[in-house]
Amino acid sequence: MNISAPRLILCFCFSLALGVTGSTATRAPQIWDEAALADWATPIASLKVRPGHYSAAEYYAAPSDNLRTYPVYRPDREPPGYWEWLQKQKPEPLVDVTKIRNPQDWIAAGARAFREMDDPSTRSGDAALIARARDAETFAGVPGLADGSVFQPRWVITDRGLMLSNLDCASCHRTVNADRTIQYAAPLATIPTDGPVGAANAFRLGSVTRPFPGDTAGAVFKRMFDVPWNPDSRLERFFTLTRAGGVFANPHGVIPRPNGSPLYGTRVPDLHVLRYSRYIDATGTHRLRGPEDVGRYAALITGADVMDFGPHRMLSDEQRKLRYRHADEVLYAIGAYLLSLEPPKNPNAPPADLVKRGEDVFRREKCGACHPKPDYTTGELTPAIGFDVPFDHPNFGDVRDRSVGTDPGLALRTRKGTGFYKIPSLRGLWYRPRLMHDASIVTLEELFEPARLDPDYERKGWSPPGVTRGAIPGLEFLTKLTPEDKRALIAFLRSL
Repeated sequence: MNISAPRLILCFCFSLALGVTGSTATRAPQIWDEAALADWATPIASLKVRPGHYSAAEYYAAPSDNLRTYPVYRPDREPPGYWEWLQKQKPEPLVDVTKIRNPQDWIAAGARAFREMDDPSTRSGDAALIARARDAETFAGVPGLADGSVFQPRWVITDRGLMLSNLDCASCHRTVNADRTIQYAAPLATIPTDGPVGAANAFRLGSVTRPFPGDTAGAVFKRMFDVPWNPDSRLERFFTLTRAGGVFANPHGVIPRPNGSPLYGTRVPDLHVLRYSRYIDATGTHRLRGPEDVGRYAALITGADVMDFGPHRMLSDEQRKLRYRHADEVLYAIGAYLLSLEPPKNPNAPPADLVKRGEDVFRREKCGACHPKPDYTTGELTPAIGFDVPFDHPNFGDVRDRSVGTDPGLALRTRKGTGFYKIPSLRGLWYRPRLMHDASIVTLEELFEPARLDPDYERKGWSPPGVTRGAIPGLEFLTKLTPEDKRALIAFLRSL
């Protein structure tokens, strides 16, 4: 049996961490661990403090959730007897630790959890909604997936009976293939909508105000995006909205997440290359030291963010109460799964001679200084323009002291503002639908185009609301290559 070195190391580390021996069942490590949390987050550049977090006591006081979910089918494509069978089922764990014996079992459990884990805050047992899920009219114009199911909502069986719910991780981290199958953990081409696969809008199981009870849409946006220590007057118009409207709607796979900003995009990442990083998030907000850190981050973005930044508290006392948490075994399994992934190979690789020439250009231009093989990244951080890294910065050892000149807004003017961008892996570039940390570039050819540096450039990728023209800075040296070198280097990048 031939096992790759990274996979072998991964399995070995899992075995050491979990004490897996023979066929003995195991358990997940504690995800919300105070010692690990102490130096997990990167300090906010303009505050010079790490974001706060719930204590372990607060976190584990919340009820644990670990429930299996089931697909909703178009009524005309539903397998015979499925509805009757579903109603007879009892609550089952999404991740059953009694069936886990080895690292491969954790990875398999994590793959399923990533695909099926739902957002408990969206669950509803409303009889009218359930009837709608059984009505063919609901799915008019929605062809669904190849197996006859829709992407979401999902059925979930709880101790309160059968409910409908929306997906959690998979809601954003997936792409739909031409054959109407799903590639999970892939970069998102567009924001999740009904599209060809789902019927989520017919159910409206969640809303922008759900995680922030008692707030209007504008108040929610203020809690999500306001940076009181570095205010931006352009955000004020969002803070007075009475409904969400189209703030989150865009065609470029960019969703303003809490602590981010509608003014500075954050591309939904390709999780197939997560294993090559030392940090999580575009601005390197948190260290990545193993599956537990992936699980912690999943917990953070699914409700366990206290949103404290030094003296600044973004949530009310009521909103600070953690209402649920995903079970440690679910989060750990997802971490194990994501760190096992590799990006797919390009099935239509460019001509070998052109790739070879492109590799020569790559070497000549010293691209390997930041993107060395085989991972094509050092996994380090690079400072945003305008950020002087202090010598006593706790992440100083991971900083490559060279900025590539991309827009510094996300890294300096948001609550994700660490002052850094992480150096991404170039593997899998051939199938990513958007480039740059903000999805402002749509193709490799555009990245190499000098016209994008023009202040009157007609932007093709993500832009702030209301903006259609403007320069896309960063990596300017790529625009200065000869046409022949550009073509060759693009071919090489598409071969990785």
